[in-house]
Parts: sequence; C-alpha cells; structure tokens
Amino acid sequence: MAGGWSFYIKDGRLTYVHNYVSRAVYTVSTTDPVPAGRHELRFEFEPTGKPDLATGKGAPGRAQLYVDRRLVAWADFPVTTPIMFNPGGLTCGANPGQPVTSDYGTPFRFTGTLHSVTVDLAGELIVDADSEMRMNMARQ
Repeated sequence: MAGGWSFYIKDGRLTYVHNYVSRAVYTVSTTDPVPAGRHELRFEFEPTGKPDLATGKGAPGRAQLYVDRRLVAWADFPVTTPIMFNPGGLTCGANPGQPVTSDYGTPFRFTGTLHSVTVDLAGELIVDADSEMRMNMARQ
C-alpha cells in the first residue's frame, strides 16, 4: 500500500482513509449506508495541533464526513503526512495505481454518477452545531 489518501464509497458507506507514509492507516467511515439518490458528499480535515516536522509528523486533526452538509461521522487522527502530495497523482472515480488502503483492490472504479467534484483547500470548515450535538450524544 502506498501512502496517500482516499475518499470513497464501499458497500454503501462513505469512507476517508489517510495512509501515513505506509506506517499507519487512519480511517473514518459512516455506520449507515449513504441513501440512494443524488447527494453532496464532503470530507473536511480540521487540524487540532501543530505538525512536528523534525520527527516527520504532520498535524494531528479531526477527519469529518458530511452527507448533504450534515456531519455524519468523525474521527481524530493523531498524525498526518508532513508533506504535500503531488496533485498529479490525484484521480477521481477510480484508483488506477497502487492502493492507499487494503479495503479495496485497484482500479476500484466508482459505478455511480459524479455530477461535480470540488477540491477546496481554503481551510474554511462547515459549522453545523445540531449535527455535532447528535454525533456526540450518539457516542455516549
């Protein structure tokens, strides 16, 4: 498995995986399948600390999944890759190269319809207090 990240649906569940330079794999996934039909699917990463570049560690943070702007899953990642990935390796709808996770084999093609894809590095997060409260109550 190669280092990198992947945002995908498998068995109906929305998932994001961060492969930390082939040393560890961090995952956040929905417990329920995404309902049939057209949806806005979104991943956001919120840093919760500073990177430690001297030891090869990127910033820790909270990985968050949204369906139709509603927070549906989150997980804290203790570390991320301390470098930027080459955007030339960015693919959409399939993973034709070496897989990032053992959860799927390549080329792992998406069989649905993608209406649009946006990669936004602005750093502004969605704030949805009601969804966050429901998620916290569900975990207790």
